[in-house]
Amino acid sequence: MDFTPAVAEGYEISADPARIDAERVHRWLSTDAYWALGRERDKQDRAIAGSLNFGVYDTASGEQVAYARVVTDLATFAWLCDVYVEPAARGKGLGTALVAAVRDHLRPHGLRRLLLATHDAHGVYEQVGFAALEKPDQWMALLFSGDLSGRS
Repeated sequence: MDFTPAVAEGYEISADPARIDAERVHRWLSTDAYWALGRERDKQDRAIAGSLNFGVYDTASGEQVAYARVVTDLATFAWLCDVYVEPAARGKGLGTALVAAVRDHLRPHGLRRLLLATHDAHGVYEQVGFAALEKPDQWMALLFSGDLSGRS
């Protein structure tokens, strides 16, 4: 059975692309997310435009406090990335609730798998059903010469 945490009181999750605060998302990721440090604004804007985007919003102010992005064909595969909760909103379970909302949003599409990569948040993802790859030796990556760091 999947764990589906409630969103903390005073917050809501939305997949409405019109609500994404692209400037805020870029600032968060390019200055505070180890996987996206220095990411250019144009690249972030293109990533947002080509993805399914989720935000967590303070219901009183309407301000975005968290973000997640999914690259998917909505048929067979999805990649969850750029999951970020602003420091002032951490510790309220918003990241776990956001990832569960992404999972639940994608479930009806019949995808075979939803993948992600994390350096330090395994516990968050395990709570909503993610597990290490059973056969990691069957997966490969092509790193383009412009980004040998493995960051996205």
